[in-house]
Amino acid sequence: MMEMSCAEHHNYAAASQFITLTVGRVLGALKLESTPINTKGYEALLGLVENTSSGDSFDLYYELFMHHENALEILERLGLAFDALKNQLFGYLHQFVGNQLFGNGNADKVAAPLQEDQNGTALVSSSTSKAMRWQNAAQPQDHKAQISDCFVDNSRLKIAIVGFGNFGQFLAKTMVRQGHLVLAYSRSDYTDVAQKLGVAYFSNAEDLFEKRPEVVLICTSILSTEKVLRSLPLQRLKKNTLFVDILSVKEFPRILLLQNLPLDCDILCTHPMFGPESGKNGWNGLPFVYDKVRVGGDESRVSRCNKFLDIFAREGCKMVEMSCAEHDMHAAESQFITHTVGRVLGKLGLKSTAVDTNGYKTLLSLVETTAGDSFDLYYGLFLYNMNAMEQLKMLDMAFESLKKQLFRRLHGVIHNQIYEETPDKSQVMQ
Repeated sequence: MMEMSCAEHHNYAAASQFITLTVGRVLGALKLESTPINTKGYEALLGLVENTSSGDSFDLYYELFMHHENALEILERLGLAFDALKNQLFGYLHQFVGNQLFGNGNADKVAAPLQEDQNGTALVSSSTSKAMRWQNAAQPQDHKAQISDCFVDNSRLKIAIVGFGNFGQFLAKTMVRQGHLVLAYSRSDYTDVAQKLGVAYFSNAEDLFEKRPEVVLICTSILSTEKVLRSLPLQRLKKNTLFVDILSVKEFPRILLLQNLPLDCDILCTHPMFGPESGKNGWNGLPFVYDKVRVGGDESRVSRCNKFLDIFAREGCKMVEMSCAEHDMHAAESQFITHTVGRVLGKLGLKSTAVDTNGYKTLLSLVETTAGDSFDLYYGLFLYNMNAMEQLKMLDMAFESLKKQLFRRLHGVIHNQIYEETPDKSQVMQ
């Protein structure tokens, strides 16, 4: 129970309620649907859409618009925030294309489409095929390494994490707790953090790969993945090493790994659809998407891949096997739309009030979640998912359509006032 004056209620509730209904109606126009890989944020948006689009009439929304003196300003601020976000995206995109045309010659390799034969097998360029001519890393001078590997418990994996930032550390905690041997390397020095987690840390990739990991887990950002992958001393690994990525987009790393890794390497593309914040209380029920892009048929390689997947299954993850292309189609809605809405609202500086509705709390939570992610992550979701541009366009059109609907109603009321001999002023609020 909360006692407050009508004026206080108006100040608190009108703005938060109008923003909530506006976002809900814009998203409702997109006809969003549940996917097999919903994130918590996306499920919250689906709930918001259901509450605002199905339960409330447009008349209620229009009345809020007319009765709140700052409603037009809120609409303008939303539009400006959305435009600012689009400009920021397109500025990054312009720089990327500029680098392709005038800068580093390697830039164009990032977005180059993968050529495939009629069977869907990746075709490899002559420069890439040269990189594939490696030798098995178990050379005669490596007897000590071979002997030590023989005593490794078959129930655990030796996993090398490349990129030991927040997400790499987040995954390492669980892997160590399950008994796996975890090694790590990153550009920054995480020696102290690794020691606390029980992870062996290496200052360079050469020393890391000398340990002959069974699995190489790529935990870099989307934008830096290609550069990191090309810099790795692959010749120091065993021929059939399993490479795993955890990027938020999937077609891009699938193409990148097929183009740059030797044919003997196994490739598993994955996306844990949670992070340090959403998974801080456990992974039970959270989606883990994977695609066995290339896994050798012999028993040991199949078993190794399954052991890695079992890390997440043991924690209760919802294991979802789907193609990389299908993942990106679903993720353009469930992830890109969620991040876009969160970032637009983040630019408004929304704050909690004394009378927050559940819908407004959803928006505040979404802002908090997305604000914790770097813009590079969001830009990567945009650049490397071919469906993202269409979603951005549809979101823009939905917002413009809602504004036109409001202004058409307003124009109709004013038109009636002007041309009726005795206008009923109460109609302005209808």
